[in-house]
Amino acid sequence: MFNPTEIPSSEPRPRSADTRQERQQRFRDETRRAILDAALDLFVADGYASVSIRNIAAKVDYSPAAIYGYFESKDEIFFALAEEGLTLLGHQELAAEPTADPLDDVRAMFQRLYGFSEEHPQYFALVFLDRNVPRIGKEYERFAFMSALKDKTTERMQRCLSTGALPADLNIHSAIRVLFASVIGFAGLRLSDRLAPGENAEALVRQAIDVTLAGFKTSPPAGNGLH
Repeated sequence: MFNPTEIPSSEPRPRSADTRQERQQRFRDETRRAILDAALDLFVADGYASVSIRNIAAKVDYSPAAIYGYFESKDEIFFALAEEGLTLLGHQELAAEPTADPLDDVRAMFQRLYGFSEEHPQYFALVFLDRNVPRIGKEYERFAFMSALKDKTTERMQRCLSTGALPADLNIHSAIRVLFASVIGFAGLRLSDRLAPGENAEALVRQAIDVTLAGFKTSPPAGNGLH
């Protein structure tokens, strides 16, 4: 007798429940994320030097030993957070296409750095403002993408020199340092609530960049600068 139930169905089979391994991996991913979020909050609020693994464990209601199952040290937690933050900045910067005006490209580059401080204030504060965090140079392979970012920054400045927008004898690395410091300074003032009433940090950054670039035309910085 013909039995229609013997005909293979063309309908897709319902998705089976997650395997035990998948559930375990999802649990580990969520726990790792919770540890990183808790650490970022504590590092920014209390300062990197003041925070211990025990503090982080208490915030996520874990034992210190459990934290070590995910990160071997507090420095390792910092490096993971720094990698996340700098990757966000790097992707934005490396995706920017050059325009017809090389000076505008330099302005936009440093304005994006300030914008990063507004969009991701915790990452910015941790990586750029806390003097006690480990140097990322210790983890060169993890931060190898920073070399590409540095090269693109140098390329933008070199284009200004090649087109005559800035003096040919300008020390590019020193110039980058000067511009970087002005942006970091105003971002730090805003994040620490040290601006005067009515002051607009974004407008101050734009003005600082323009004044600095104009100054380069009359008095180019010398020295080794950033290497």
